[in-house]
Amino acid sequence: MPAPTLSSKLPDVGTSIFAVMTQLAAEHGAINLAQGFPDFNPPAALTEALQRHTLGAQHQYAPMPGLPRLRELIAAKTAVVYGVPAPDPATDVTVTTGATEALYAVLAAVVQPGDEVVVLEPAYDLYGPAIRLQGGTPVYVPLTLPDFRPDWDRIKAAITPSTRLVMVNTPHNPTGAVFSHADWQQLAEILAPTQAFLLSDEVYEHMVFDERPHRSALQYPELRERAFVLSSFGKTYHATGWKVGYCVAPPALSAEVRRVHQFVTFSVSTLSQLAIADVLGDEASYDYLPAFMQQKRDLFGELMRETRFELLPSEGSYFQLARYHRIAPTEDDVKFARRLTTEAGVAVVPVSAFYHNQTDHGLVRFCFAKQDSTLRAAAERLRQL
Repeated sequence: MPAPTLSSKLPDVGTSIFAVMTQLAAEHGAINLAQGFPDFNPPAALTEALQRHTLGAQHQYAPMPGLPRLRELIAAKTAVVYGVPAPDPATDVTVTTGATEALYAVLAAVVQPGDEVVVLEPAYDLYGPAIRLQGGTPVYVPLTLPDFRPDWDRIKAAITPSTRLVMVNTPHNPTGAVFSHADWQQLAEILAPTQAFLLSDEVYEHMVFDERPHRSALQYPELRERAFVLSSFGKTYHATGWKVGYCVAPPALSAEVRRVHQFVTFSVSTLSQLAIADVLGDEASYDYLPAFMQQKRDLFGELMRETRFELLPSEGSYFQLARYHRIAPTEDDVKFARRLTTEAGVAVVPVSAFYHNQTDHGLVRFCFAKQDSTLRAAAERLRQL
């Protein structure tokens, strides 16, 4: 008999642009400012804690929702940072294999075939495919240029009786835009008469600049009761390869996330959780981040003034968008990104990759979470364009 054939559930989805550009960078010896990862180590206290626990006795599965001590510390940190009642660590906090798994678990738990999910674009490339894998329909609403602010009238118009979930991301990848208090108030008013849930992707919560606060969905009671809020220790501690994140949600919502989580990864690396728990209780392990990353943003901005790129404002995250119209006014962003990697030796991400229909605004994304020497070397190459 002939071998069975497999019909793809995502026939239009290939390898992610981040993997593509990273591979291209490796092939051409380019400086990789494309993929969002630091090229410096996590805090010494964290790696020392990991080494210490590696020599210990706890090498078996952690409890499915996460180590109790780590969940208790997450709850305490949430209360301190946001000035809100602490979530119940037993019922409201779930440790996941990165925020990516948390995001997928939320979508798998919430979205039923035929449901609609409102997504603000540009958006992280996981959102759309993960929605579609659950049988849902992404409903895309563009953020407004040039500052990528939400158009609340369009968002309100996009919500229908079929809307199951609204997804937001602040600080925003790829644009660096940050939600204001007024933004959260608008969203709360829009969602109040609906049965829609909220997924708030806040993985860059500790990277907000120029004295702005990061405002979380957890600070708005009318949103908190319907919200899944995602965070990432990989981002906070410069340890993306550890893949440890978490979801904070009310008990009934967390229970559904855990139903999925237990059959996707079941539990997260015990050693990583032990090490993170050893440092998380110290506020100094994360409250230095706004100034630390702002210094890198400002250094990169100063270096880029000597190039022909036009930088857009970055209020948060560790990403910087730039226009390249003074270099290649008629070239699409994918071709330009590839040429920049192969000819100039600096890898970036074309922003059209963050749109479901590859909308091209002539923008590329740089990651500035790099050593100062890396940023200086990249800028030197870009000055030659």
